[in-house]
Amino acid sequence: MLDRAQLMSQPTLLYVTTPDKGTAKTIATALVEQHLAACVNILPQTQSIYRWNGVIEEADECVVLVKTTTERAISARDLIVEQHPAETPCVIALPIEGTGTHPAFANWIKAETTPLNK
Repeated sequence: MLDRAQLMSQPTLLYVTTPDKGTAKTIATALVEQHLAACVNILPQTQSIYRWNGVIEEADECVVLVKTTTERAISARDLIVEQHPAETPCVIALPIEGTGTHPAFANWIKAETTPLNK
């Protein structure tokens, strides 16, 4: 069983959508610069169909995959929400569990999301 420190350093993936690549790059850069993410992938083209205020909408968006830790996920989410132009941005945290995660990659995520002053 993992202790609290081990649980907090577990890799977490944030799934985010943005209205365009520019917004995605701005958010991604800020996350990495502030050690809130080790890496951010921007998938530049997806089409979303959703209901908003009772109306079915369609939008071209970017999918952003943020590799962070459980400990940094809330701060990363807050930065994303702050910089995102949408009223209710899509930010979904997906904890990464199990033995399939490459240990060296998980350690890299932990190292890159540890603030320099720690």
